[in-house]
Amino acid sequence: MIDLRSDTVTVPTPDMRRAMAEARVGDDVYGEDPTVNELQEYAAELLGKEAALFVPTGVMSNQIAIALHTRRGDEVIVESESHIFHYETAAPAMLSGVQLNCVPSSSGEPDIENLQMAIRPGDYYFPRTALICLENTHNRHGGSVLSLEYIRQVSNIARMNDIACHCDGARLWNACAASGISAADYAANFDTISACLSKGLGAPVGSLLAGTKVHIEAARKYRKIFGGGMRQTGILAAAGLHALKFHRDFMPYDHENARLFACKLAEAGININPNSVQTNIVLFEVENTASLIAECSKRGVLISSGRPGVVRAVFHFQINRTGTIAAADATIDAIRQ
Repeated sequence: MIDLRSDTVTVPTPDMRRAMAEARVGDDVYGEDPTVNELQEYAAELLGKEAALFVPTGVMSNQIAIALHTRRGDEVIVESESHIFHYETAAPAMLSGVQLNCVPSSSGEPDIENLQMAIRPGDYYFPRTALICLENTHNRHGGSVLSLEYIRQVSNIARMNDIACHCDGARLWNACAASGISAADYAANFDTISACLSKGLGAPVGSLLAGTKVHIEAARKYRKIFGGGMRQTGILAAAGLHALKFHRDFMPYDHENARLFACKLAEAGININPNSVQTNIVLFEVENTASLIAECSKRGVLISSGRPGVVRAVFHFQINRTGTIAAADATIDAIRQ
């Protein structure tokens, strides 16, 4: 099977498994796991932040950030197709007691004027706008990369209105690979930023949350409250550290394969614009997503549904050029059947 459902389906490489087996460990709840500490220090340096925290999932990293920056009854501005809104099972309401104000966009960058209009006035009968969250790259907009200039504009608006700014950087490393902009340059515009290890980087589990030392000290407590305190977790941190050090170089090839896949579909007359593929996610519209997914599976290709009427193919470093071409041919055949 050629599995293009997500970049989360990778399995650890032999070198990653070796790093995991040889990891020095301790009790991380006490802050005594040397490999976790090394990962957190290395990630903080990459992201240009004072400190970082290793957490089990990307959802947890985002939800810790929301808890850090809000109080119950506040409002958080997000883009209407954001992961926080669609895929985090109403966690902002359940865990932090906040509501989301969704601002639509065509590519993950809500219009600045619309974003400013979403900020609540100070009248007592409105919730307080406490946080703006951006997503980079943007999953449901096909792995689109937010421009640094746009991010800076949003950051400036947030600061002018005494609002915190968080980045859901689940695929931040893809944004860096596509744009040539460093993770630290992106992160400089946010109070906190999350970055996933288990998507394009290929670690089996884990995300990072970075910010000030004060933020991360508080985040450690929220991690415990949310059930994310782990013990000898250096075994997992070693995989993340290996991924950060050695797998980021693979990402440009993932992007090339995604564009190759899109080009082959376009050449076959399928309604897709290869120029819209910026990173490792390919979205294209079909009349019956469930039927196409089933037909592709019969031909040895696994894809997933995106937005309604849209299917998604996600490329990762364990899909090579040969596999990409085979997947495109099988998908074209499934569409034509």
